[in-house]
Amino acid sequence: MKISVITFLTLFLPFFFFGQNPVSGTVTDNSGVPIIGANVYLDGAYDGASSDVNGKFSFETSETGTQTLIISYVSFEPYKLTDDVSKMQNLKITLRDDVNSLETVTISAGSFSAGDNSKISVLKPLDIVTTASALGDFVGALQTLPGTTTVAEDGRLFVRGGDASETQIFIDGIRVFTPYSPTTDNIPTRGRYSPFLFDGITFSTGGYSAEYGQALSSVLLLNTIDEPAQEKTDIAIMSVGGGLGHTEKWEKSSLSLNASYINLAPYIAILPDRNDWQKPFETASGEAVFRQKIGNGLLKIYGAFDTSNFALTQEDVNQSEGVHFKLNNQNFYTNASYSEVLNEGWTIFGGGSYTYGNTKVGIDEAEIKDVENSAHLKLKLKKRFSNRFKLDFGAEQFVTGFNENYDEPNFAVKLGFNNNISAAFTEADIIFSRKMALKLGVRGEYSELFKELTVSPRASFAYKTGKHSQLSLAYGDFFQQPENEVLKFTNDLEAQHTQHYIMNYQYAANNRIFRAEIYKKQYSNLVTYNEAIPDVNSVFTNSGDGYAQGLDLFWRDNESIKNVDYWVSYSYLDTERKYKNFPFEATPSFANTHNLSVVAKYWISDWKSQIGFSYQYGSGRTYTDLNEPGFLQKKTRGYNSLSLNWAYLLSQQKILYFSINNAFAFKNVNGYQYANTPDSNGNFARRELRPAADQFFFVGFFWTISDDKKDNQLDNL
Repeated sequence: MKISVITFLTLFLPFFFFGQNPVSGTVTDNSGVPIIGANVYLDGAYDGASSDVNGKFSFETSETGTQTLIISYVSFEPYKLTDDVSKMQNLKITLRDDVNSLETVTISAGSFSAGDNSKISVLKPLDIVTTASALGDFVGALQTLPGTTTVAEDGRLFVRGGDASETQIFIDGIRVFTPYSPTTDNIPTRGRYSPFLFDGITFSTGGYSAEYGQALSSVLLLNTIDEPAQEKTDIAIMSVGGGLGHTEKWEKSSLSLNASYINLAPYIAILPDRNDWQKPFETASGEAVFRQKIGNGLLKIYGAFDTSNFALTQEDVNQSEGVHFKLNNQNFYTNASYSEVLNEGWTIFGGGSYTYGNTKVGIDEAEIKDVENSAHLKLKLKKRFSNRFKLDFGAEQFVTGFNENYDEPNFAVKLGFNNNISAAFTEADIIFSRKMALKLGVRGEYSELFKELTVSPRASFAYKTGKHSQLSLAYGDFFQQPENEVLKFTNDLEAQHTQHYIMNYQYAANNRIFRAEIYKKQYSNLVTYNEAIPDVNSVFTNSGDGYAQGLDLFWRDNESIKNVDYWVSYSYLDTERKYKNFPFEATPSFANTHNLSVVAKYWISDWKSQIGFSYQYGSGRTYTDLNEPGFLQKKTRGYNSLSLNWAYLLSQQKILYFSINNAFAFKNVNGYQYANTPDSNGNFARRELRPAADQFFFVGFFWTISDDKKDNQLDNL
């Protein structure tokens, strides 16, 4: 068939005229630097080009009318322009950084992350239990980080000049009211919860999120494992007891169980300490986590129970026969949480916890029984408006009921209180670019007990100073109600208050990380009373105040020396406060001016062994010498402890483990106890407060049975 020239021109000439729409422009970044190789094309068409060395692009298209032009390049957000194609000439396109890239700045002031899901982790989950001085206690491992103070006779976390009660612990975002096992003077406590069930830890030494409250100094966030890798059974046989753990996994759910029994009687029979034990420390505990996937959501139920008891006689300068002390405690904690990613960028989280604590204490002829019932309910919503703007908001309720029966031959009293705190919070993450981010939040709390409303603004800012470094700033107001030991006597008080100011520099590259942080905390409304030991007749006020300021340094390197991983922490602390029965501002006895920790781990392939080393130093702590004028005017000698451990793989899943705390048996002194009355020469007798034992030895055998026959408990040592 022949087509005439006129017919051909009539059919196809419009395409030659209308198909020659030019599209052109230049692509640059925020700094005006040309982007080479950007992909430029019309959505739904085959027409497009790439930008050249000058960022310029041009092509022609047969498309007409309104079209969408898309420009994309790796590590930048895609750019879309919708307009009439005839106007798409000599365009000036500026691409914005993709803030989801790994090089994006992160808010880090006052916060240490320990988890594989963090962009920059200071510690890994493995470190929590392989630190030689920690003996498997996550609190012990965290005490090697800067910002913490060495208070060997206590065992809890003391952070940046704050009392241990100023740090709160959360599991899966839900408050833990009784995180430590109760103990007596000069015998350190331990955290109740096994690190075996946690895969992420965030330790905030200050300036933390508006989501968390009722903590003047610090919060510790523990996250249970969302999805176990496989089914397995863990068996532990130790010189102080034993443990058994098992994880069962199904298609959409899993269950992890962990139980342990500790009894120090055999150990103390072989290696007696300075105490006269009538019943050495004994504890039995169990934990469980159940996980269930529900659509796009995850339900987690966590439960933990432990019971402990002991009885002993401790030396006392005022009683020749010593002080008789006994303790029996039962503690139950459970929480449930549900999180789900909803449509249109919404995420919902809801959960609650319940704590029951029953503690019976006997001190000579006095009998004390404490019962606590506490609960925490929380609901949080998050909206992701874009990669650059996210908003959190939520509400929560804290409920505490505390009762104490105190009974001795000549005196008896019943004490207690009920406390409800309602809180609401909101917080926005604003990411201006890969180099700059801002977090703004505010928290409000109402105390039914005090009839008081407090408002806490919080702000954090971060700026990326280089490819691997950044600078962060943080400010925040923080409120916390007094401890149970005060509230059981009086309700006529206000919340205690601190303000945090923090500046942080961080460098992370090539398996090395360096952090330097300076801070200042200003205290107000601290609780004071007029007697050494408060009682029903004491006068309580909120007239206390104080400050804490200092410098924290951290360096970690697992690259420079083959098979060696080590970190070094140093803290300088300057603090004074007036609280409790202090007559004026002074450095409290729990605060060290200088703290140094050095932790190293060396893997020896030929020996199938990991050898660990941990050294801790704390400068002298204040005490009051009653034989000289003044208050908290003297200091003890410095604290030193070097601990060693050795994990030997008998086979891939069987480990023999040895450790010794304070291997060189340094003679540490925690303080002094003085007589209540002077002798005939006017001098007060005193005795040193020494640890119950200068050293602690541990031997254990750990066996894992798993599907892959490779998993072992080195992760838990």
